[in-house]
Amino acid sequence: MNAVTTTPQAHGGPESTAVVSSAARARKRLSSPGASTAAIIIAVLWTLPTFGLLLSSFRPEDDIKGNGWWNWFTDPELTFESYREVLFGSQTELSTYVVNSIAITVPSVVIPVTLALLAAYAFAWMRFPFRDSLFVAMFALQIVPIQIALVPLLQIFVDVGLNGTFWPLWIAHSTFALPLAIYLLHNFMRDVPAELVEAARVDGAGHVKIFGTIMLPLIMPAIAAFCVFQFLWVWNDLLVALTFAGSTSDVAPLTARIAELVGTRGTEWHLLSAGAFVSMVIPVIVFLGLQRFFVRGLLAGSVKG
Repeated sequence: MNAVTTTPQAHGGPESTAVVSSAARARKRLSSPGASTAAIIIAVLWTLPTFGLLLSSFRPEDDIKGNGWWNWFTDPELTFESYREVLFGSQTELSTYVVNSIAITVPSVVIPVTLALLAAYAFAWMRFPFRDSLFVAMFALQIVPIQIALVPLLQIFVDVGLNGTFWPLWIAHSTFALPLAIYLLHNFMRDVPAELVEAARVDGAGHVKIFGTIMLPLIMPAIAAFCVFQFLWVWNDLLVALTFAGSTSDVAPLTARIAELVGTRGTEWHLLSAGAFVSMVIPVIVFLGLQRFFVRGLLAGSVKG
């Protein structure tokens, strides 16, 4: 009878065993009672201010101005008056600014992602003169502070007659986002195996075919991850909005109106908590909808197999 022998290679070798044991030790430390307790404490401390803000948004105006949110537990009283005033009141009308924010944010995400995908593919898989130099110069644009470019851009928009429209906001947000978007998407495209591209070229596929059928499906998690980042950045932006839109109700986003809720003499600050939660609804929906792709995009490339 032939004896069956097992070798270290059959079980992955000593290196594989060491990796498994290290992973087991790390898992044991992370699942220990001490780590669980620390995680719970951090979660509570992180959530407590948000809970207080939520509770304040449902309290009457006199209670908000008279005492802290923790006093609600001794005198519980809830009302939707703040939300009614914020959404439909004649002085606030946040619903109009919510529409403005959507009109600003969606193109400000679609435009840079579209342009960055084309540029990233060119830098990653096409050969042309000064390709590496141009890529380094493009990446160096991230060093330029946004504040330096705001006034020159505003002057240009005023000169060409675009002031008071959505175009300055779309162009500004897209311009500021392009360097990072091209850099990130380029790195993901470079991780695509060259054999796939070469096989497609052998079958007669051109750059358009390769870009549409190979690159886009493979880097979809990276695209979703950047879209989430860009959406949150544009939606919560106040500096660019104040510079190019001001407080005009035709183009001003939600953040600009919330900043004005305090009023010239601080008479409407009790509406800030309700306005803050109104502004949070759409970003939360977007994040939850793209969460699966977002996590995959963050973890892509971290495991090699």
